[in-house]
Amino acid sequence: MPMSDADESVSAMETPVAPESGDEEHAVIAHFRLASGGFGEADQRELVYGAEQAMAAAVEAADVGEVDGNEFGGGEAVVYAYGPDANALFKVMQPTLCGLPFRPAHVVLRRGDSESRVVL
Repeated sequence: MPMSDADESVSAMETPVAPESGDEEHAVIAHFRLASGGFGEADQRELVYGAEQAMAAAVEAADVGEVDGNEFGGGEAVVYAYGPDANALFKVMQPTLCGLPFRPAHVVLRRGDSESRVVL
């Protein structure tokens, strides 16, 4: 059955998008200096992976956001987490972050357009 001009104009219409709600996603970005350059030693990466899994479970249980992965390189490990409240997210993650042995270490708490740095 051929489409009429009216059918074509309806099918070509874009779905309206709701305006931004004003809710900004916050982030907790943890940086750890590894003992060796590059991607660190295998045991260092395993410690970070284990801590990431523990934090992901705690963050999910507290319903404050999500742990979204990691990056290794340049002698550093970085863990990313996102949620609606950086302070609440950090509070849940902090015990595990502080338990990692790598120093120097710091966390960036990003709240929309502003951010602060916490030394671990």
